[in-house]
Amino acid sequence: MTIPSAEGFLQASSCLPCTAEEERELVAALTREAEENVKDGDLRYLVSQSWWMEWQRYVGLVSCDENGTEQLPQATNRPRQIDNSKLVSAETISGSEEPELQRTLREGEDYTLVPQQVWRKLFQWYKGGPEIPRKVIFDSPTRKGYMVDVYPLCLKLIDGRDNSEQNIRISRKAKIHELYSVVCSLMSVEQSEIVIWDYYQKSKSKKLTNLNETLDEAQITMDQEILFEMKLDESSSGFSSRSTNNELALIPLGPSTSSLSIAGGPTISNSFSSGIGSSFSQDNSFSPLLKDSVDGYNSFSNGTKDDTHGLSGLHNLGNTCFMNSAIQSLVHTPPLVEYFLEDYTREINTENPLGLQGELAVAFGELLRKLWSSGRTSVAPRAFKSKLSRFAPQFSGYNQHDSQELLAFLLDGLHEDLNRVKKKPYIEAKDADGRPDDEFAEECWNYHKARNDSIIVDKFQGQYKSTLVCPVCNKISVTFDPFMYLSLPLPSTVTRMITVTVFSGTGDALPMPFTVTVQKNGNCRDLTKALADVCCLKSSETLLLTEVYERRIYRYLTNPIEGLHNIKDEDILVAYRLPVGHEKLLRLEILHRRADRCVAEPQFNINRKLIGCPLVTCIPNDSTGKSDIYAAVSAVLVPFVRAKAHGPDVSAVKLNGNGPSLDGIVLTDNGTTFEEGLSTSTGDDDAVAEHLPFQLSLTDEKGSVRNAINMDSNRVLGIVMRVLMDWSDREHEMYNIDYMDELPEVFKPGFLSKKTRQEAVNLFSCLDAFLKEEPLGPDDMWYCPGCKEHRQATKKLDLWRLPEILVVHLKRFSYSRYMKNKLDTFVNFPIHDLNMSKYVKQTSRGDRQPMYELYAVINHYGGLGGGHYSAYAKLVEEDNWYHFDDSHVSSVNEDAIRTSAAYVLFFRRVGGSSTVANGVPVDIEMVDSLET
Repeated sequence: MTIPSAEGFLQASSCLPCTAEEERELVAALTREAEENVKDGDLRYLVSQSWWMEWQRYVGLVSCDENGTEQLPQATNRPRQIDNSKLVSAETISGSEEPELQRTLREGEDYTLVPQQVWRKLFQWYKGGPEIPRKVIFDSPTRKGYMVDVYPLCLKLIDGRDNSEQNIRISRKAKIHELYSVVCSLMSVEQSEIVIWDYYQKSKSKKLTNLNETLDEAQITMDQEILFEMKLDESSSGFSSRSTNNELALIPLGPSTSSLSIAGGPTISNSFSSGIGSSFSQDNSFSPLLKDSVDGYNSFSNGTKDDTHGLSGLHNLGNTCFMNSAIQSLVHTPPLVEYFLEDYTREINTENPLGLQGELAVAFGELLRKLWSSGRTSVAPRAFKSKLSRFAPQFSGYNQHDSQELLAFLLDGLHEDLNRVKKKPYIEAKDADGRPDDEFAEECWNYHKARNDSIIVDKFQGQYKSTLVCPVCNKISVTFDPFMYLSLPLPSTVTRMITVTVFSGTGDALPMPFTVTVQKNGNCRDLTKALADVCCLKSSETLLLTEVYERRIYRYLTNPIEGLHNIKDEDILVAYRLPVGHEKLLRLEILHRRADRCVAEPQFNINRKLIGCPLVTCIPNDSTGKSDIYAAVSAVLVPFVRAKAHGPDVSAVKLNGNGPSLDGIVLTDNGTTFEEGLSTSTGDDDAVAEHLPFQLSLTDEKGSVRNAINMDSNRVLGIVMRVLMDWSDREHEMYNIDYMDELPEVFKPGFLSKKTRQEAVNLFSCLDAFLKEEPLGPDDMWYCPGCKEHRQATKKLDLWRLPEILVVHLKRFSYSRYMKNKLDTFVNFPIHDLNMSKYVKQTSRGDRQPMYELYAVINHYGGLGGGHYSAYAKLVEEDNWYHFDDSHVSSVNEDAIRTSAAYVLFFRRVGGSSTVANGVPVDIEMVDSLET
């Protein structure tokens, strides 16, 4: 559809509402126009995600999942007015009509961003609010990507004349001279009369004198203090409470009520602060023992440790707990501590285009030395965050991020900065060509080391074997790849009750609902297997699982690996018992509709609702005549015959006893069929027609059309033939449709009903789930060199070579289009004597078993919309555990380390085991925990 003028689609003065289709097309056109012409300073508006999803359903923007299946049916009701109340706090910002935004919001979960023109239209159609505009800012003039400054910096401005305080809001991409303009306007002073200080933690760090530097580049952080002083000893000129023209990014605020903050989008710094970065950039040399004045903390100069080393906390710079927890885990990794406390500068790689020419490694090394220096003073990692944001721009700003994702980027960045390989050789990938795994694995590892050689590779990287098998030609492909950490799925022990109504596709029995208990994160194969057990499925039968919506089959759940999270509690599921191999037969789908014999025939097809539940049976592909179809329908209707039905009508139902029993259908090797002693016709079609107890017609999947059924054969497009059965009073007298009506939902809460059940798992079951064979997803097809086509191959992983430091990531977060979930499952993991010999395939290390000991844990508390990270870390030399919660550090008992908040586990290889039973090390505490 072409829209010559979006504004002309519907006049503003018109009182007629747009149709859903018109709204969809207009919003799409306005969004497309805004994205094609986006520029710095444009506005984007926050809209509640829940309201936005409701609107999308209303206008038909129903998204599909990875299998191309619609997730939600189109809504028929028009959404209510826009409700953004959950996005803002109760109090309004002082001096501004704009409400204060909640600090823990996430795009795509809590809100979506729409262009200004789209907001105007939505507001015109639906009203509501409140209005929440935010400015578009660009990363750099040379980059096309832009970001929306959802959370501008909130700074505490302190007047040096009387120590009064007030909050201001300004974009982190604003220049220092813009900050001066805001302060001068608020304080009614001239710029030449004042100086502004970076006053972090109320300590003068540096004067803000580089007027062309952005606040981000100056390492000004969310909720920090800035101090302005008069250059001359002048009397106070008074204060003005007026706002600054109500500019969005420069709104004066009331007192801050939270230390949490978020700002959206990536950024790339174009200049660096004094200290490490400037020293390096000026003379291309490293002096890792320089004082970092920006962070206000002196590094120790002798590289030694005293009795209170390693117990310093990290300031939260605004939603940086995810970074602090990852840093504390790494700076308590013994090999890294030893490495960075020594002279590591000789391994800095200044030529690697994939790194930061050593700046990230130096920043991390400096931070580690501060944290391991004497005393327990907390450190503000501002310089380090600035360098990390340059390497991974997605971590700039003050959004809450995933600690494991940051850990992965940080390890990769440190590796590139410390890579001993200055010029990476080109190495062509080779196939195994039938060679032994030991030989091929060693070759792959040597090739990897030829291009990647650093302390990170030495200590953190292992190797796994990946085996792909083509389901068609059985071609086997084996590769050996490096890994930095293991991302283990949690075998879902959260069970879910699902009710499914089982129909007979052969007319043997009435429908029966069954309620089964399956894993919440299981798949359709698990559900079908559980149903087969409870309904006593015969070996010659199989189940066809479907979702029924509005009295028709909405979709067939034929993909065995489709997740059950796509099935909602309010859905209606129906399974049909069909013969094994029914896929080679023609599927006959029977829909039901109320008939009104008094209405004229031209009106007979219009506005009649479907009733009951569809029935499904099968017929041979070459048996599509009228008598064949009527015979098949009659057979599946037999269980619904009322007891009082008798005489000629009953014989008519059974078509003189010649209804099609599917047990008589035999599939041959080539997929054709023949029937043993069975005929679907009486031999006289005209005679059959005279005794037909119901009327059938060919229809579509929605039951909206009626076409006559031909006497001899009927052409079918696809594998499904759909017929429509009209129900008049005669049919209701003959059959009891109540059995097909009011089917139960998947789950309906009742008194004392329990929908899910939570249990504990252990780390070994997570490893088993990670290493089990499974098919690739439909969007991850493998190109088979044998078939020369993309195939949904099966994949099997095996651990081949284990690193000295084993990082284990527990995949607690799951995401889908309409559902985001965090698993709070308690995972029982060993603290001592983790024996990996069962899982590692390589045996070149002799008889020494791969034993590991836990030394750090990253924890995540709360839900997806925000949450909080902290870390447990062990001082190995002291054999004591500590809890690092941002700037707060406290001792903790080893017994308290295992919690349901554990997210990333850090193990180090040790020489032997402390407890051995039958040759297998055992963690006594873990066994005791499992027993209780």
